[in-house]
Amino acid sequence: MLAALDEAGTVWGIVTNKPEYLARLILPQYGWQQRCAVLVGGDTLAERKPHPLPLLHAAQAIGIAAEDCVYVGDDERDILAARAAAMPSVAALWGYRLHSDDPLAWQADVLVENAGLLQLASLWPTRPAAPAQP
Repeated sequence: MLAALDEAGTVWGIVTNKPEYLARLILPQYGWQQRCAVLVGGDTLAERKPHPLPLLHAAQAIGIAAEDCVYVGDDERDILAARAAAMPSVAALWGYRLHSDDPLAWQADVLVENAGLLQLASLWPTRPAAPAQP
């Protein structure tokens, strides 16, 4: 999925509620440290998801308007944050969620059952990004 986004020239980043230092440790394991344009952890800012600030901060850091981004998440707080940031949202149904969760109730713009469906890279915004902020 990420390779397809890279090939299409789509800039992407990570917004997680995990502490930033832990998230940074994971990036090299997947070869993402040079590809990820921005990383916002749960302790990077004064707010964390479901507050929109982390998503807005990430969009600003890469120089793209929030409404021109797409946020993919596997939890209701992801979709709530995207909605509050006026960012289109995709609910990833393969993530870490409880069986009692009802992703339809999250009101994401799109629900996808596997990462392969996200390879519709031609549908993602492709704009040049500002230099990434470490």
